[in-house]
Amino acid sequence: MNANRVWEHYVPRIPLIEDLTTTPIPPGSRFLVEYDSASEWYNASLTIAAGWLRSGGRVAYNAATQPPKNIRLRLKQLGIDPETAEESESLHLYDWYSATLGQKSVERLNEDSLKVADLSVVFLKESKGFMEPIRESSTGMMIVDDISTLDRFNEEKAWVEFVLTRLIAREPFRPSRQIAVIGLVKGLHSERVYKRLEAAFDGIIDLRLDESGEETRNLMRIKTLRNVGFDSRWHPLSLDNKFEVILKK
Repeated sequence: MNANRVWEHYVPRIPLIEDLTTTPIPPGSRFLVEYDSASEWYNASLTIAAGWLRSGGRVAYNAATQPPKNIRLRLKQLGIDPETAEESESLHLYDWYSATLGQKSVERLNEDSLKVADLSVVFLKESKGFMEPIRESSTGMMIVDDISTLDRFNEEKAWVEFVLTRLIAREPFRPSRQIAVIGLVKGLHSERVYKRLEAAFDGIIDLRLDESGEETRNLMRIKTLRNVGFDSRWHPLSLDNKFEVILKK
């Protein structure tokens, strides 16, 4: 059987990203999204999550930039019933946001501390499911809206090593075929951070705000992607009336 047909059987289509690929994305692929802070990444991340859920996949969404209640409201706009999805465990919504404010979370799934030493203990014990893959599932996706948040609470080398050795390390998660999509703010960290992380991911996605003309334009491209053909050109993004992101080809 053709390998691409096998991948289609295991993995739902990834909105936006697979608009620019020539063949399906292999299970287990890891994507680093480098984005301008004023770009459409947050809407894009929810567009990806909603599309994956609609296709029958399961999502673990780690929210650092806005409270989970906002995520639920946005998913409702996109046609997803978040309460039903959470009850069926097709949606796992993790609250990082409260920890960024120094507040205690009211969410069932949360992290009290974003310090690497604390996260590593939780991660290794799997006591609260911190970013835990949906094991044995061929349709799992993990989204982290802003991994740059860890830089506020940790030394650069420590949090980057955490991402490399705990968050995206493949071996502990097999046979999971979970897709990972992780956001990183452009221009915020040292060049070393970007080089280290880029080398560890299967694909690099760019989102930027173009202010060179009379009107600002949100653009997206695939910068690099292993083992899959892709269109590397910049493409404009637009929003429909539900704030779903649409890529124009």
